[in-house]
Amino acid sequence: MSEEVKMPQMGESIAEGTIVKWLKQVGDSIKRDEPLFEISTDKVDAEIPSPTAGVLSEIKVKEGETVPVNTVVAVINGGAAKPTEEAKEAPPKPETAKAEPASEEPKKAAAPAPKEEPPKEEPKKETKKAEPAPAQPDPGQVDTTSTDELRRTRSSPLVRKIAQEEGVDISQIEGTGIGGRVTKQDIRSFIENRGAAPEEAAPAKAAEAAATAAPAPAAPGAPTQRAPQPSRAQAMEAGPQPFAEGDRVEIEPMSIMRRRIAERMVESRHISAHVTSFMEVDFSKTAKLRAGLKAEYERDGVKLTFLPFIIKAVIEGIKKWPIVNSSVWGDQIVYKKDINVGVAVALDWGLIVPVIRGADEKSLLGLARAVNDLGERARTKQLKPDEVQGGTFTITNPGIFGGWSGTPIINQPQVAILGVGAIKKRPVVIDDAIAIRQIGVLALSFDHRVIDGAVADQFLATLRDVIEAAEYTS
Repeated sequence: MSEEVKMPQMGESIAEGTIVKWLKQVGDSIKRDEPLFEISTDKVDAEIPSPTAGVLSEIKVKEGETVPVNTVVAVINGGAAKPTEEAKEAPPKPETAKAEPASEEPKKAAAPAPKEEPPKEEPKKETKKAEPAPAQPDPGQVDTTSTDELRRTRSSPLVRKIAQEEGVDISQIEGTGIGGRVTKQDIRSFIENRGAAPEEAAPAKAAEAAATAAPAPAAPGAPTQRAPQPSRAQAMEAGPQPFAEGDRVEIEPMSIMRRRIAERMVESRHISAHVTSFMEVDFSKTAKLRAGLKAEYERDGVKLTFLPFIIKAVIEGIKKWPIVNSSVWGDQIVYKKDINVGVAVALDWGLIVPVIRGADEKSLLGLARAVNDLGERARTKQLKPDEVQGGTFTITNPGIFGGWSGTPIINQPQVAILGVGAIKKRPVVIDDAIAIRQIGVLALSFDHRVIDGAVADQFLATLRDVIEAAEYTS
């Protein structure tokens, strides 16, 4: 028996996903729960396990293609004898699927004389997704819609919804997705262009666009051959072209995660009035406490870093200065009663912030376990969407790479983020004498709309006092 593999629902607010990489190929054997493919959404990247054991007999969605949730992306044959035969026959299947629209053409061509069936079939096709019809077809006319046009029409529900709301005919848009599929960016660019240029003298406008917007033909080996030309709207949004003809450059598209990070960082800068305060902290006593606990924690399989101690200090700071754990809602301040601490994790392909929920209810050991677990699963793409949502305060740690400090950008809709610099032995003056101490710099970026500099510094002073005294609640 065969079982269909579908694009999973990775969260209530997630409507589609992108196949980033197939970890198995057609004809490969796979065990139940063994990673089958990687997906990327606007929330998280994840490896998707196989729902059954068998042989991968067909891949229906290629790498790089975005499809709605519950779309069949592959077929696994549970038997042991037929898989290889089906794998060989797999390539023709997409062609058969592509040929279906064409196979209806003879029916429509033959049907006009004896019966009026073609008009019945076409309305069903148009009203299925409530898409605006391109034009009123002649009931007796043969459907000459090309396979590429039909494929573009089969875009994601989100794209069709945008098309319906904006009154856009999807078949008139040139898609940049797999097989000419119209993506969300394609339709948005189309709408922007439509608003900027009236629909008159189309041939002349097309020629003008080609002359004014598109760069000159690139020489052999030039970078523009490696990526599609951006639309006028995309070019305007991206700004001036950062390279000249003949420059030795390499161009690659941003990943979904990278694009989402870019959007959020720019959005945060527009929303919040960013200010950053810095404070030096003596970690010497905390370092001694950590050294004394490391062996005990390692016996429990937990690596003890400075981060759990810092989280404990943050919790004490939030209890004393609750404004730091709030959000802005219009002209109102929403104070969060839960303390959910997000911890930024650097990945080879981007950055993600898993959240420790109820951090104030966890012991030092519990926080250490949570930090280890979320960090490991972030790096192995095992996080769930709800594990990167709901944070009320964020900590980022550039010091792990030796950075002295930084000015982190607030993770919306939060109002503050703490940056932790490298903790190193440094010479400091204590009672008019030079001493060696474990010093680190804490940087608090805060939203000046609701947090004043005095409050930010007092919050940092609370963290400093807790860390320097090494007095942590259990």
